[in-house]
Order: sequence, then structure tokens, then C-alpha cells
Amino acid sequence: MRIEPRIIGRRDFPSSLVSAEGIGTIFADESRRAVNVTFGVEYSVKSGMPLHLTILEPRLEDGEEAAFPLVVFVQGSAWFKQELHQNLGQLVPYAASGLVIAMVEYRPSPLAPFPAQVKDARTATGFMLANAARYHIDPNRLILWGDSSGGHTVAMIAATEGLEEFADEAAGPLPIRGVVDYYGPNLLATMNEEPSIQDHDAPNSPEGMLLGGVRVSEHPERVAKASPLSYIESSRPLPPFLIMHGDKDRLVPFGQSVLLFKKLKDCGHRVEMYRLVDADHGGRAFWTSKEACEATRDFLRRCLA
Repeated sequence: MRIEPRIIGRRDFPSSLVSAEGIGTIFADESRRAVNVTFGVEYSVKSGMPLHLTILEPRLEDGEEAAFPLVVFVQGSAWFKQELHQNLGQLVPYAASGLVIAMVEYRPSPLAPFPAQVKDARTATGFMLANAARYHIDPNRLILWGDSSGGHTVAMIAATEGLEEFADEAAGPLPIRGVVDYYGPNLLATMNEEPSIQDHDAPNSPEGMLLGGVRVSEHPERVAKASPLSYIESSRPLPPFLIMHGDKDRLVPFGQSVLLFKKLKDCGHRVEMYRLVDADHGGRAFWTSKEACEATRDFLRRCLA
């Protein structure tokens, strides 16, 4: 007998009763989603350089409608050219939990010094919000997340929100619900005050190049402008911050995150910080340590509730 095909939803479709001896049974678990990844989405062209996004989306079932929170993730690179997909694998589980994640490419400092990176990340965020329907985004729930120089970038975006100097072409206020800063620098002139394997003052250092290829200690006005600490005040609203830093960081001293934590706390803003014991600059500890991952997930849940 031939059965005529008809359109029917999966939930209402009958389970097959066909079987054979020796077939095992596994019950489907759909508590986490599969993830679609789109590479090379151009969001702008600046200084003659096309800038791209890599977008991770929770996969929707046929006919399913949903709008997920947006995480804008800025990959650290010492403000040089990024390995944009360095943390792609680590971010997939977060996307599978129900987040759209946009990994941002910014202009490297030799091409465009500060504040180009902040402006680029803001432009990318504006692009994603403007295309909320296309990427199944809830435009009212936004998290900024970055590591190393990317942590500096997202802290700067939040701290300078509403200031025309940093707005670029991103239209309107950003609906930032929270900021995750993994081991970002915050006051460049003080980075040589703690042990490090790098001279942070030299003109060709990452910090010197960010400021335009100058000796950092000779340009306090540029240092102040490039520090989120300069813009944090009790009278200016800020979203909650989560800061995480390894106490054996050989590139960005642990004290850099302490500076940001204290400034936020002293100004009455919501902030929590975790010392990742024995962890260096980045590395697998931030993505595989159970407590570190749980702290990050819990922070995201609370901010997006």
C-alpha cells in the first residue's frame, strides 16, 4: 500500500514501530542546540580594509521562530591583526545554549591607531542590531565580551557609551546588559610596574603602537584617553561587569584588572572579579576550568534574565 506524503509537524508525526532484534534506544536530548557558523560577513570598509564578522547562531527547527540574545565578542590580538577564529571552538557551547555570537574583526593598530578598534567594534555591534531579524536576535539583550586587547575594547565601548567622540556611525544607544572582560589592559602607563616578559613602554610595543607608535610614558594625555578608567564616574550609568584574570599573566599584569575592578566598585557600579589561580595570559584555563565557566555562564544568565 502506498502512503501519500503530507505536511505534518515533527511533534505530531508518528514514531516508527519498525524494529529488529539488537537495535539500541537513545532518547533525544534537545536541551542544547546545534550551531550554524557563517564566516566572512562584511560589516564595513574602513581605511581601505574590509572588516568582517564570524557569526554563530543557534540552529532553528523548520518553522521555529525565536530571538536570541546577542554577544559581541572581540578577539584579542595586542591590537595587531587578529586570529579571528582563535576562540571559535570555545564559543560554540555558549552559542548552543541559546546565544547569537558575533566575532568582530577590527583594524590593526599599524593601520589605524586608537580609537579605531573601539569604533570598529561599535560599528559591528550596530550592524548586528540593524540585522536583528536576519540573525534571529533580540535587539534589547546585548552582551559585550572580549579577551586581552578585546577586553580593553569592550570596556572602552561601555565606558564611553553616549560620547560622540567614540560613536562612529553606530546609531543610537547600545542596549548593553553586561560586559565580560577577560584579562584586558586598562591603564597602559602602569603596565611596566609589575613583572612582565615584555616592555610595554617602547614605541613598537603593542601599547606604543596602539597610541600611534610612540613611547607610552611620554604621552600621558593619550594614555588617559585610551583608558576606560578615565570615563567611569558615579554619575554615568554602566552595565554590570565580569572581570577574570590569571594571577600568573606574563603579558598583561594582573593588577590591570584590579585597577578596573576598584574604579567600578568605588564609583558604585556592579562588578565582580575572579582571580584564576596559576593561569597565564589566556589559554585553556579560562575555557576548561569548571568554576571559571560556571561563573561566566551565571553572569550571562543574570544579565540576560
